[in-house]
Amino acid sequence: MATTQIETVSTNADKAKLAAAVVLAVGAIVAFYLLARQGAVVQWIALLVGLAAAVGAFASSESGRQLWAFGRDSWREVKKVVWPTRKEAIQMTGYVFAFVILMALFMFVTDKTLEWVLYDLILGWKR
Repeated sequence: MATTQIETVSTNADKAKLAAAVVLAVGAIVAFYLLARQGAVVQWIALLVGLAAAVGAFASSESGRQLWAFGRDSWREVKKVVWPTRKEAIQMTGYVFAFVILMALFMFVTDKTLEWVLYDLILGWKR
């Protein structure tokens, strides 16, 4: 029997770090709008500094470390992918286009055949 693992924020310090990250992010956005009279440069600096602080607070939490580890593992897996050559990619794209065209023709012929059978033969409606 497979057991499911549920991960939660367990320590009060982690909860405080996550709350601080949210407060810093919201504060950065509020500061951006409140500093409108100071000029665009001041607005953007306040926003970027606030968001950087929020990211720092999140990164120091257990959730942030898990997210960082997940990103590293994902990048490691992407490096293992064997990408197709240009020739293979062009060939596969051609196959897909050919299949789409064939299916479009098939659907058109099927639609017109059913239209002819239903309207002309069965119902007798002439256009």
